[in-house]
Amino acid sequence: MSETSPPIIILVRPQLGQNIGKAARAMLNFGLTELRLVAPRDGWPNPDAGPAASGADVVLERAQLFDNVAEATADCAYVYATTVRKRGVDRPVMTPEEAARSIHAAVGRSAILFGPERSGLETDDLGVARTIITVPINPEFGSLNLAQAVILCAYEGSKGVALESPPATALDPPAPQEELDGLIGHLDHMLEGAGYFFPAGRAPTFRRALRGVLTKPGWSSQEIRTLRGVLSSLERPHPRS
Repeated sequence: MSETSPPIIILVRPQLGQNIGKAARAMLNFGLTELRLVAPRDGWPNPDAGPAASGADVVLERAQLFDNVAEATADCAYVYATTVRKRGVDRPVMTPEEAARSIHAAVGRSAILFGPERSGLETDDLGVARTIITVPINPEFGSLNLAQAVILCAYEGSKGVALESPPATALDPPAPQEELDGLIGHLDHMLEGAGYFFPAGRAPTFRRALRGVLTKPGWSSQEIRTLRGVLSSLERPHPRS
């Protein structure tokens, strides 16, 4: 079985070239490259889109232009529309996470519609979609900009998909107990000389607390050597400058 194709991102009547560029950047962050534009207000191509895309030029170069939503979604078997509320449209409602799972399980192309920055998708636009995507959001302040909406859906869609990631750096293993005891003993010796363990009756409690603090981090051998070096430097008298 072939892998499900990534969803197409469709921006419906976007207003600013900068927002198109930012949406392209959000797409490429999560491996999406197919962008369609429906009747952008300022035309296409737009000189403001490139700088805002911050290097996501491949998305802008491949972007396709359409006159209406019906044409932009004609080859898509599943169309999702993003909106804060359903606005009278009787369609199933999903979160971005639920929609991502549905898209991954589907056979055929999927598209996600995003509306204009000021007003969002119109009722007729929503009518083309089979499913509504609504982000759980503060009901007192439901304002997402275009790129934010795109990145939420793109991020959820990227889960379970192989993407380039920063190379993993293996952590050094924790130091053996002998080295940790050496650090604790070193510090204990310095604190004893400085009169820290006073009164004497409280010394066992102080020492247990000190061991607890130094045991929790799981220091590596290199870290312990660094700390021992710091303590040794503090022990040595330094001439006044």
